[in-house]
Formats: sequence, structure tokens, C-alpha cells
Amino acid sequence: MDVDLLIKKLGGADQLAELTNVGPEAVRKWRQSRAIPAKHWPALLQLPGISMEDLTDTGPAASCDDTGRPHGATAVLLLADGTILWGRGFGAHTTQAAIGEICFCTGMSGYQETLTDPSYAGQLVTFTFPHIGNVGTNAEDDEARRVAARGVIVKQDITSPANWRATAPLAEWMQAQGLTGLSGVDTRFITHLLREKGPQSAGIFYPQDGVFPIETLLAEVRSWPGLEGMDLAKAVTCAQAHKWTEPVWGGTPPSGPLKRVVAIDYGAKLNILRCLVSAGCEVTVVPATSSAEEIMMYNPEGIFLSNGPGDPAATGTYAVPVIKALLKSAVPIFGICLGHQLLAQALGARTYKLEQGHRGANQPVKELATGKVEITSQNHGFAVDEQSLPEDVIVTHTSLFDGSNEGIESRTYPAFSVQYHPEASPGPSDSFYLFERFVALMNKKAA
Repeated sequence: MDVDLLIKKLGGADQLAELTNVGPEAVRKWRQSRAIPAKHWPALLQLPGISMEDLTDTGPAASCDDTGRPHGATAVLLLADGTILWGRGFGAHTTQAAIGEICFCTGMSGYQETLTDPSYAGQLVTFTFPHIGNVGTNAEDDEARRVAARGVIVKQDITSPANWRATAPLAEWMQAQGLTGLSGVDTRFITHLLREKGPQSAGIFYPQDGVFPIETLLAEVRSWPGLEGMDLAKAVTCAQAHKWTEPVWGGTPPSGPLKRVVAIDYGAKLNILRCLVSAGCEVTVVPATSSAEEIMMYNPEGIFLSNGPGDPAATGTYAVPVIKALLKSAVPIFGICLGHQLLAQALGARTYKLEQGHRGANQPVKELATGKVEITSQNHGFAVDEQSLPEDVIVTHTSLFDGSNEGIESRTYPAFSVQYHPEASPGPSDSFYLFERFVALMNKKAA
């Protein structure tokens, strides 16, 4: 439905609002979704020059070209199972398909943090919440120095920013970042498909010339190897060691001596580093490929294993031997997300790919020792196999969605980890105690 054309025929948006007995905000939403609810059609059809062809997609506006592209479509989403969804492109144009593993994220806010979270490297993010872009973007909300996700999929067209912190609209920010997006598709359909069939490869194609070689694009999507077996930590880690001194926004580090912590960057979110500082740590960040000897040169009182993207088994080929050596040093270790999975491997466990990944800011996790339930932010497609944990490693947290592992603690070494993201604070601060626990473990070791 071409709502703008209909408004033009009626003489303006105010006339449409008056005829349908709604406010201007409803008309704005209709223009955005490109649809008027059917209950308002009888009033409109009484007007001269308005027909069902204006209100539905059965007329010329729904015609397709020889590639099957509907009128008005400027981009396409192609899934490895052959599903083809047309929509409207936004952000950066593509000269070739942006290909990755398609996933869905249930968070109602934090889209900028999601797209810059290095854990989303290699993925096309489908947002289930329909209103994306309404707070714009700003430099403070980035979780990394560059975008990590490969593409964005939303239901409705990107809304204009309406927030005092905004410095650029989302689409403009994406264009500057070289990130492509697709709107106007049924994100519920995509979510149901992924829930039923599991993860799969997909690609977004948004060409400037409007040419869509569908068969070639499908072949490229199907030839993408997938995240299983893929090490992406090397692609998102820092280039060289550096200090991090910034605390959480509006906060200051605790007074008194700080604990020397080396954070191994497998794709660390910046707010994790801020939380470490706010908990009382002096943080040095080192690349993912650093050796145990290089890490111990900093004389750390604690070692942090960061989040990151890809298959932990692939990253583990070089990370696990280092972590094993660090465990033997008896320096306290704390891991998050990928760091949790790598610590589990170093302790003797295995990881596996989930049928349904956990991505969103509303994930309930139970701490077994207290029975407390935390509302957590998560982004992972792999998990620790609890059945493979050795006897000296206990389960500390579990998912209340599917019962998968969310935390472990070693009884042999001063080491613990969680699968979720305590720094993201959807609770809003349910899980900050984990950073304090890490500092307490370092204090105990120093006593």
C-alpha cells in the first residue's frame, strides 16, 4: 500500500486523520509501516477516486519484474534454504551480498550496542522489536571501535531519532560504517523459521544499480562455511597491548590500591573494561594471541578472559594452551561469554553449537547457590557441555529458558566464569556482583 500516494489523493495527512478519526501519530505509523488497518477502509472507500487498489497490494503496485522483485523493493534477503524476502534497503549499498549467519535478537533497546558488540561478528542481526532507530546513535554507545555485525534486518522503516543524546540517525551511521540493512520484511516469520530450522547462512544484497542476480547470490550464500569451525577472535582483537582507565559512565574507580588485571581481548566489549575499572582494577588489554609468558610479564593479580565471536573450539586451538598455563600460575581468572567457553575447555570440558542461540536482553538465569534469578543480556550460539565437565568443576548458573549452562567454577584453581553479559545491565545491575567477586578473589589470593 502506497500510503503517501493515498494521502496525496486525500489532500494531506490531516484529512486522512480526520476521515479515520485518529491522531497524527497513528498516521505517522501508517506511513512508516506502509499499511492502513482494514477497519478504516470502509470510510475511505466512500470517497471519490479511492478504490481497493489503493488500499491493498493487489494492483499495479504489487507487480514484479522478471527476477520476482516487487515494486518498490530495493534490497533482498536470501537464506540458504532458498527463502527469498524482498524489502527496502538502508545504510550502505553493497557490491556483493553481505553474508553471515542470520540470527534474531529480542532486545527492545540497545541496537547500537548490539551492532558494535564484537560477539556479533559474522552475523546478520534480525531485531524482533519493530521500532529500531528511534533514539538515533552517538559515539558513547559503541561497544567497540568499529561495527561487528554484517547486516541488519528490521520490520519497519528506520524511525527518525527522538532523543537528546542522538548525534546521527541510525541509517546515516550505518552508511558511514559500511553496514547494510533491510526493512519491510516479516521479522516474525524469520524468527519462527530460525526457531524451527535452527541457524543458517543468509545474505543481504542492496545494490545501487538495482540489478539482482538471484541464482548467483543464492549460490554464494550456500557456499559460506558457517560459524561452526570459524575463529573470528583474531579479526576483532586489539592490534597491541594498551591500558584502559575509563570507568562506567558517571562513575569513579574505588579509592585505594587497584588490582592489576590483564584482559585478554577475544573481542571485548568496552563496557566490560569499564566495569573492571569501576570494580577496582587497573586494566591492561592484550591481543587474543598473546602467550602466557607475555601475559605474566605484566605481573597480573588477576586475568580476565573476554567475550568474542566465532566457534570456541576454533579459537581454543591457540587460546586453551595459554589458559592452561595461566591456571597453573594460580592467578585468579574470570571469564565472560567466549571467555567462559574457553575456560571450560581449558578445564577439560567441551563446547557445542546450540540449536537456538541466546540473543537479547531479557534472558533469565538462575544462580544455583542462592536461588536468585538474574535478568541477563546474552549473545551466544555455542555453549558449554555440562556432561563433559570434570568432577572438580561445578555448575554455578543455569538458563531458565533451555537449561543450558550459564556459569562454572573450578574447585582446583581460583577461576570462574559466566556465559552471559553482566556488564550489559538489563536488570539493570543484577549481575555486577560478578566483577566484585573477581576482585574479592584477588584480595583473598593476596592475603
